[in-house]
Amino acid sequence: MAFISAVWPDWPSPGRARLRFVAGRGQDRVWQSGRHWVAGLHRREFDPEAQGALQGVRVVDLSRLVAGNVFSLVLADHGAEVIKVEPPSGDTLRAWKVKGVETSWKTLCRNKRSVCVDFRNAEGIALIRALAAEAAMFVESFRPDVLEDMGLSPEALLAVNPRLVIVRISGWGQDGPYRHKPGFGTLVESYAGFAALNGFEDREPVLPPMFLADAIAGLYGVGAAMIALRHAEATGVGQVVDLSLFDPLFTMLEPQSANHKLSGVVKKRTGSRSTNTAPRNVYKTKDGGWVGLSASTQPTFAKLMRSLGREDLLVDPRFRTNTDRIANLDAIDGVVRDYVAGMTREEALAKFDRDGVTIGPVLNIRDISEDAYIREHESLIEVPDPDMPDGWLPMHGEVPRLSATPGILRRGAPRIGEDNRAILGALVGEEEFDRLHAAGAIQGESA
Repeated sequence: MAFISAVWPDWPSPGRARLRFVAGRGQDRVWQSGRHWVAGLHRREFDPEAQGALQGVRVVDLSRLVAGNVFSLVLADHGAEVIKVEPPSGDTLRAWKVKGVETSWKTLCRNKRSVCVDFRNAEGIALIRALAAEAAMFVESFRPDVLEDMGLSPEALLAVNPRLVIVRISGWGQDGPYRHKPGFGTLVESYAGFAALNGFEDREPVLPPMFLADAIAGLYGVGAAMIALRHAEATGVGQVVDLSLFDPLFTMLEPQSANHKLSGVVKKRTGSRSTNTAPRNVYKTKDGGWVGLSASTQPTFAKLMRSLGREDLLVDPRFRTNTDRIANLDAIDGVVRDYVAGMTREEALAKFDRDGVTIGPVLNIRDISEDAYIREHESLIEVPDPDMPDGWLPMHGEVPRLSATPGILRRGAPRIGEDNRAILGALVGEEEFDRLHAAGAIQGESA
């Protein structure tokens, strides 16, 4: 390892700034704008021999699109053997391409393996059942009853593997009047109350510009599956995890029902403001940049007023308490807005950081890829990928971070059926593998 130490007079925090630089993993660093290290992302090589805390846990994953792949990605990043079982057309996530590159598949399916079987073929279904017999977890995201129609009901799977944890992902759950509705995150984000709260009061409700419901469900599902796995290991008894997209998102939308029962008020859209604390908003700087600022506690509000040179407002009856400030939101917001508008974004960030005010820049993806924290924290990394023009694919680092058993990078996202022979051949034997491949039960690559 090499270490670089430098003192820069215009660094936001006084004193010496030490940057830890791992030789061979990063690119040359360049000092820019008197504030940020701007450099290439840390480049990480795959290590096929790497092992994580979930080493030996086999996960058979029939899910498609986002929620199931977020779920199994976390397990794969921590050592589980995740086997994507794909139909000949592949996981539908593969169809989401940018300039011909399967970016969603590559970033959500690293560390996984792929086999390809015909789901309409009885021998293909028998192969899936045989995989489940040797697995710790089984994941699917079909509409309710589809798994049963395939001959892979939970009862059938638990009959061959009583310890199996079966994770069933759907939009609305396995029971109830909406069980057969399409499991699209857009519907859930509308129905669960998110869109009604998101945006500005005088404009239409706003859906999230990312896979919010799916991603939250996938992350919630990891915790649920690990609880079920712990139970299976302790008792030898498997179970079904009924993971809807609706429930996880709904639980994250604050105590809306309790608040409504107490107040009789339907919460309105407030843009970036909060109905709980003030001031809290995004503010535009004179160079066209934006910053996010929050003074959600009395001490942070006091720091903000001192930084603005407005200590007098600390005793102003309109602003003395948080309740007072909520009642006079436009007035206190205007004070902050007008002050920030007189500075550039970099000036605002430097001053408020120095004064202990809770502030951060509003970054777009270009900003993010050039940000010092994101690079050095390895929130965004690059891994080898032959489909990228320069041979390197940017993606997020391993999350969550564990001290004794950190996440690993073993392999890039697989081609359809890339692991057919290695996995299915070991399951049924080479001669039977060749027969099933010739008969069409196994599809894709045979090498």
